[in-house]
Amino acid sequence: MSDWVDAERHVERAHELYEAGRWDEAESELRAALSINPNRAEWHFNLGLTLEAAGKFDAAMGAFRDAHALDPEDPQSALAMGVNCLRLERLREAVDWFESAERLEPANVEPYLHRIEAFARLGDHEQAETMFYMARQHEQSPTQEATAYANLAESLMTRALFDKAIWCLREASHLDPSLPRVHARLAAAHASTGRHDRARQLYLRELRERPGCIDTLLDLGCLLLDMNRLAEAGEKFRRVLEIESDHPEAPFHLAELAARQGREREAIATLRVALRLDPEHPEARRRLAELYLSTDEKDAALELLRTEHARFKHERRSFDDEDLLDLGGLLLDAGAPQEAIGVLQALVENRPQDAGAWHELSVALLRSGDLARGMDACREAIRRDESHPAALHNMALAHLQQGQRRRAWWWLGRALEADPDDGSLRRMRLILRARGAVDVARGGVRAASRAWGRFAAAVRTARV
Repeated sequence: MSDWVDAERHVERAHELYEAGRWDEAESELRAALSINPNRAEWHFNLGLTLEAAGKFDAAMGAFRDAHALDPEDPQSALAMGVNCLRLERLREAVDWFESAERLEPANVEPYLHRIEAFARLGDHEQAETMFYMARQHEQSPTQEATAYANLAESLMTRALFDKAIWCLREASHLDPSLPRVHARLAAAHASTGRHDRARQLYLRELRERPGCIDTLLDLGCLLLDMNRLAEAGEKFRRVLEIESDHPEAPFHLAELAARQGREREAIATLRVALRLDPEHPEARRRLAELYLSTDEKDAALELLRTEHARFKHERRSFDDEDLLDLGGLLLDAGAPQEAIGVLQALVENRPQDAGAWHELSVALLRSGDLARGMDACREAIRRDESHPAALHNMALAHLQQGQRRRAWWWLGRALEADPDDGSLRRMRLILRARGAVDVARGGVRAASRAWGRFAAAVRTARV
């Protein structure tokens, strides 16, 4: 009996520690209680909440899973599993758990609200909208209704439907002005439409309500960078470091600020700090490689880019199209076309109708010496954009390298029609004309040589 009493005391103590924000100690108390009686589903659930509050989402999922196994009819443990799957980017699994929570408690609107977000992040925007309208059929509190509008706005933002997103976020802010970062999200939507001053005002409003919000400070700093208000941007990023000295995003943006002001060495040093704080920060690695290339430190750039290329090979799904284009272009700039080929092939697979993507792949193939495949990729670019001057230029250059000057002239003519003022095309025209003149001269020499031979033969015959 005393063991049971001890277990209850541990749970009571854990509750007090949780309320005080002492989550590690609360976790220890709950684990002590569960070591005495591991069959209490609600204690596992409380452990999950404690781990969640401490940011230990993987461990929290284990606790919620144990709670659900002990009480499969509890919708809250299924819902909590889905929420933590969302946090960990396990989006399909999250949807499955939300569907389980809905089956267990059909009247609860929460599973629909979370599925709006999950489907939006999966890119299934039709399903995201379906979940929004399904949520509308349930009774909702103002906060829940505001959350539905805010989550739908994220889907609209992804599709660049910014005016509709702004309308949804305005509705959300009217329904619940205290909804986390609702004004910051509205600011981001305004910034996407070029309304920078309005966005700045909304970020400042958010900061008046939550002065220490790091995400809002970073967003406002980036907006101020775009507005070329560099001193104010630097102030926001330094404020982040005052709040959280080991936050990697602040030095990353401070490095960008230094680079814009021409302080490249300072930018490089600051990016190194960002990478020490977060060794897996891909943008910092690529930006540092770009700065190394600009300062002719090619070996240092290549080392970083090859690390990023290895990450691409193992985590391809984590690279979006902009990441692929950025990495592929940097590999080309660093003189590593072979590595660039795989990256740009992935880009072409994602965007098969994008002439620019095909052109980048063609450059990588041509620079690697694979003329046949490079020319095929050029043709694919031209099929999608008949006046793509760079692709037309490369076709002319490839034919010139193969000694096919008539074909080179034909492609050069098309390129000049597309961009008659392009200096590189005019230089190629001069090269082709010069080579043609040399050939004419060589042809004259060969003709004179043949005539002299015939004359000499005639002289010799006469002598005989």
